[in-house]
Amino acid sequence: MIAEEEKTNFYIENLFGSKARIKILKVLAQHQELSITQIIKKTFLNHSNVLKHLRFLISVNLVQEKKFGRIKIFRYKMENLKARSLKKFIEIWEGDL
Repeated sequence: MIAEEEKTNFYIENLFGSKARIKILKVLAQHQELSITQIIKKTFLNHSNVLKHLRFLISVNLVQEKKFGRIKIFRYKMENLKARSLKKFIEIWEGDL
């Protein structure tokens, strides 16, 4: 579970301190919505690692989980100003979005 202090004190180092989180955010920013299986395939991370980081990203409101029965889709939250700004940063930095 995400530490309560980490959720309430959402500093940018909590986000950028993890290469896995950046990979997940990058693929979600590029594709908008993906299943956990798709995220795993695109990031080459294992299931438990992806799930742990998705929980953090959901807790800080950068990603939204949508459930369709047993299927879960993870959506990049473009309505969040920080998420939009981060996507723009990725576009500028990577130059490929």
